[in-house]
Amino acid sequence: KEDTRTESLDDYNLRNLLRKYSEFVNFPIELFTKTTTYNKEGNETKPIEKMEYQVVNSQEPLWLRSPKDVNQSEYAGFYKTAFRQFDEPLRSSHFALEGQVQFRALLFLPSVLPFELSRNMFDENLRNMKLYVKRVFINDQFGEDLLPRWLTFMKGLVDSEDLPLNVGREILQKSKVLTIIKKRLVRKSLDMFNDVARNGTDYETFWKNYGRYLKIGTVEEQGQIQKDIAKLCRFSSTKSDFTSFDELVARQKESHPEDTESTKRILFVSGEGKKAAESSPALERLKKENYEVLLLTEPLDELVMQAVGNFEGFTLVDAAKGDIFSSDAAAKGQDPFGGGPSDDDDPAWDPVKKVFSDALGKKIQKVSMSKRLTDSPAALVQGAYGMSPMMQRYMNANAAALGGGDPVYGVSAPTMELNPDHPVVKDLQTTKDPDTALLIYDLAALTSGYDVDDTAAFSKRVNELLVKQAASPEEKTQDDDDDEPAIEPEVIVD
Repeated sequence: KEDTRTESLDDYNLRNLLRKYSEFVNFPIELFTKTTTYNKEGNETKPIEKMEYQVVNSQEPLWLRSPKDVNQSEYAGFYKTAFRQFDEPLRSSHFALEGQVQFRALLFLPSVLPFELSRNMFDENLRNMKLYVKRVFINDQFGEDLLPRWLTFMKGLVDSEDLPLNVGREILQKSKVLTIIKKRLVRKSLDMFNDVARNGTDYETFWKNYGRYLKIGTVEEQGQIQKDIAKLCRFSSTKSDFTSFDELVARQKESHPEDTESTKRILFVSGEGKKAAESSPALERLKKENYEVLLLTEPLDELVMQAVGNFEGFTLVDAAKGDIFSSDAAAKGQDPFGGGPSDDDDPAWDPVKKVFSDALGKKIQKVSMSKRLTDSPAALVQGAYGMSPMMQRYMNANAAALGGGDPVYGVSAPTMELNPDHPVVKDLQTTKDPDTALLIYDLAALTSGYDVDDTAAFSKRVNELLVKQAASPEEKTQDDDDDEPAIEPEVIVD
């Protein structure tokens, strides 16, 4: 105990404690400490030790000054010192709220992702927000009480005039003051992000560092905050590598001015990477009709689409699900693209549908003829409320990580859509070959983002197809003979 008391009274420890908790109080704190000076007597320098008072809180609180009187270099210096950072802040916000609730705050947007977050997206030990009450430091572990977790990368401090000095987490959770502070911090953060968004180059760097956090914010927030975050989200599309909902809607209004309230759609398709999404057979007709489609490359993107649902009157729809335009057109047997009657009700295709139904069984929900395809023979699509293959893999991976070995409940079998204009599908009207149907199904599964259940059987079918395509030696000889020019008979005239 004696050692502990001695250690607590140590000059170095006392100085650190005072600087940590009382560095910015508005009265001077002096520490009675030993100082050493040196006095030169002739050729010798002798140290002179004495005890005297030294002020340990000489730094002026930057947030108490008017923003007009603080320059960017001062903000950057404070950011580096207070949060032990080496980068320059990308943006800063210095503001105060006066009225029933009074507080001052400084917010900083780091220009690079903090190292701790590169290992753990939501590091609980990250001390990103400092809470002061009347310039007295209280704690730096109230992160989620001051900012939602999707803003965990932000750094800053809040100095409140209304909270008690003995504030604890329980008091904070019940405090209406904290609710007001939190809302204000979120709004100021969004203002900073919008300011960065006006600079395209800066925003691409910002999005690379913090895009996933904004997507999570879109999923977790509601109301106006969710709408404001959604406007900041960026995606790849079939016409752009970096686009927003606003930009896509503007282009769609220009390219399809005929769209009505019932056909206004923001279309998207998911895949394991941009190339996989872009090669989805569900896009073939859409590309020819000049529709721009968002390319989603991670499950979080799909969760964003589900959370937003509707943007500025445009419904967000998965292009690889069900009827993407008009259910009325489908009910009337019409092509939703306006190309005339659909082939799905034509009885001439019933034998082909039966071939697939018999060969595939429960692997598919049903077989239908579609005009969404132009080049591929077939595609697998989910119903309007189905789960995409990428989301299915994500959910199964999560279930496995939590110790569950069973597939995710509620996943329905896909619908097999056939291209009635494809020669291979047309040939099935005559051959009714189940092996060809199985091969078409496997190819549709691969191009639509699904996994092939039996890779060995798939390889065998591909091999058999190659063997059929290879001509026999007799056929080759006959083909070679057919290629030789015919010998005309000689005519002899007497």
